[in-house]
Amino acid sequence: MKVKELVKKNRSYRGYDESRAVTKEELLELVDCARLTASTVNMQPLRYYLAYEKETVARIQKLTKWAKGLPELELPHPGKYPAAFIVICQDTRVWENTARFQRDVGIAAQTMLLAATEMGLGGCMIGSFSAGGISRELKLADYLVPLLVVAIGKPAEEIVLTEISLSEPTGYYRDENDVHYVPKRRLEDIIIDE
Repeated sequence: MKVKELVKKNRSYRGYDESRAVTKEELLELVDCARLTASTVNMQPLRYYLAYEKETVARIQKLTKWAKGLPELELPHPGKYPAAFIVICQDTRVWENTARFQRDVGIAAQTMLLAATEMGLGGCMIGSFSAGGISRELKLADYLVPLLVVAIGKPAEEIVLTEISLSEPTGYYRDENDVHYVPKRRLEDIIIDE
């Protein structure tokens, strides 16, 4: 599959087929892809907690908030939860300031999600979560700071990309059939002309 096709299929899924488990080996493959990507000054401070057992996944799920753009909905819907999570942490023994490595987190998460898409899985980056709660629930060492939670599972929802002009709103929305629409600006509207 070409990169552009992967990018189009790689959406922020908020509904999963709970009958499809995600294995530790699959999560290890995703992290293996991420570890090969660029890192600021090649310091490589990121560490990854792999959650694939139902009890651990449920404990993490309780500490996350999904789809802030749709506050009227409970997402994922009951029975549509992800099968796994990867918690991206920074090892503050490598570098104390977590702000410096935010781009590394984005690169790692996007790489894992593209790899998941290639595997027939999908996911969602979740920035709204209780970092302290995650640390306590997972009994993380004090030097490991959770920076991002990435849900992984087999997608079980329809997501449609739509093109919009500069004057139209960018907020995502769902229709009466629970189809998720994601507006994207047109290419010609985001290029800066000389």
